[in-house]
Amino acid sequence: MCDNNRRVVVTGLGVISPVGNSIQPFWNSLIEGKSGIAEITTLDASEFDSKIAGEIKDFNPQKYGISARDTRRMDKFVRYAIAASKQAIEDTGIDLDKANKDRIGVLIGSGIGSLQVVEREYAAYLKGGPSRVSPFLIPMLIVNEASGWVAMTFGFRGPNSCVATACASGSHAIGDAFKIIERGDADLMVAGGTESSITVMALAGFSSLRALSCRNNQPQKASRPFDRERDGFVMAEGAGIIVLESLEHASKRKADIYAEIAGYGMSCDAYHITAPDPKGEGASLAIEAALRDAQLNPGDIDYINAHGTSTKLNDKIETMAIKKSFGAHAKKVMVSSTKSMVGHLLGAAGGVEFVVSCLTIKNNLVSPTINYEYPDPDCDLDYVPNTARKAEVRAAISNSLGFGGHNATLLVKKFKR
Repeated sequence: MCDNNRRVVVTGLGVISPVGNSIQPFWNSLIEGKSGIAEITTLDASEFDSKIAGEIKDFNPQKYGISARDTRRMDKFVRYAIAASKQAIEDTGIDLDKANKDRIGVLIGSGIGSLQVVEREYAAYLKGGPSRVSPFLIPMLIVNEASGWVAMTFGFRGPNSCVATACASGSHAIGDAFKIIERGDADLMVAGGTESSITVMALAGFSSLRALSCRNNQPQKASRPFDRERDGFVMAEGAGIIVLESLEHASKRKADIYAEIAGYGMSCDAYHITAPDPKGEGASLAIEAALRDAQLNPGDIDYINAHGTSTKLNDKIETMAIKKSFGAHAKKVMVSSTKSMVGHLLGAAGGVEFVVSCLTIKNNLVSPTINYEYPDPDCDLDYVPNTARKAEVRAAISNSLGFGGHNATLLVKKFKR
């Protein structure tokens, strides 16, 4: 149960996404229902069935204080994490020169880490042998480097870790960071997810799984969660990072507060390496655990930011899980999928979608599920189709479901003293 003596609040948000590289452009794009999906430009996708993705545009590492030298020593997923973390930290208004950095930690998840480096360095090996492989191969590809680099960049010496639970990584990272503060091991945590895996091997792998949309002639309509004509997800890249603080710490420095994180649930389907539990029981367990942790009832939840990948199985089964956990209230709660506009950021998805959940509560404005044109009888909830909706949102949950059966649910609510 949540210890009310260790309440945890959200005081900073940062994002690098296909629809904006800072919070306001990102949020404006979502509310306007804009898609960031387009033809892939960073590699030759002509041989692939899927030729579209949500790529990051106009990203300059130096804008975020990353030197040219350091840029060469880190992969894109790390650069995105640093950039989004810098935004989130600055958003808090904290004076880092006066902060106790022994009590500030970092927990950033990534589903894959760097495939770009593996592909590039293996090509160098084939061409010139072992001596041609970069000494930075290992430090550049491993998943924990995002957390490590962010800590080094800002001098944070508190708890530091990473999560790699496929597409649930970002949500698990935020949930674990929440619990670190709640139990008193840190005062402030930088947490979320980051990913940059639009590469030939990732594209080939997901294509072989038949998981990707092939609506190449209509990129902006390709990601269509819960729609009857959905044909797969769209790969995307970016980062979603938040700052969590104990309420006591935030209050002492009179911080502005977006919302309060109050619940975290996690579970496993224990069913299949890629397919979700066909009855939705695993995802439902995570939802119910988050509700118990927050000491809230299903009727207290006004909005669900769904995992909503735009695949046939995920959307049907997530709908089943919501109905199982919420009962009659499932027909009343608003549900939408950010992935309809930004695509699927894999390990970063949960971080970006938690940012959306916080903005939804702050603004009492729900971003839509775009491209919802043909109702699916298996997906029969209120998906806030195509147009943003003004509505009071007292509490929201954000779902993430990952390969391997990993499920995570975060619950965030309006902050009240």
